[in-house]
Amino acid sequence: MVLSDRSIRKQIDRGRIVVDPIDLDDIQPASIDLHLSNRFLVFSNSRKPYIDVREPLDDLTEAVEIDHDTPFMLHPGEFVLASTLEHIELPDDLVARLEGKSSLGRIGLLIHSTAGFVDPGWSGRLTLELSNVARLPITLYHRMKIGQISFLQLTTPAERLYGSPELGSKYQGQTGPTASRFHQDFDRGR
Repeated sequence: MVLSDRSIRKQIDRGRIVVDPIDLDDIQPASIDLHLSNRFLVFSNSRKPYIDVREPLDDLTEAVEIDHDTPFMLHPGEFVLASTLEHIELPDDLVARLEGKSSLGRIGLLIHSTAGFVDPGWSGRLTLELSNVARLPITLYHRMKIGQISFLQLTTPAERLYGSPELGSKYQGQTGPTASRFHQDFDRGR
């Protein structure tokens, strides 16, 4: 069951859903609009001929920060990581879905490749996987509406929340765009 605007406000008032900062005008009929932070991870040219998913990828990206009036230019075919301005927290009985804004999708901006699911227990800013599938560059501005998050009720509270030590959650508490930590699965023998 997807939460309505009324249910979202009730969950926020009870402190069960945290969206910080929040403007109550950003609550839509069944979602909350989220905004773009000013920090990006841009993939730089590497001397490596491929990405090895078993290895840390720290040297594949460089951090870029924009000010309020200067746009980040996302070029055709480019893929960068960014994050939401908002810090999100979910209780043990809700999951969330992150989706793009339809107006931005209509100009060729995708905000996630596969990471649209937010587990119960999540706490942090959401990393966005931004892609420009248009033929022209797209300007991105700090604090612009970038996506929307909806909330779904679980049948029962989850037993193991995201961030539980036994799950090996790699992104709990992230405060900005975070590069892949997939290599940690190999480190743990998974």
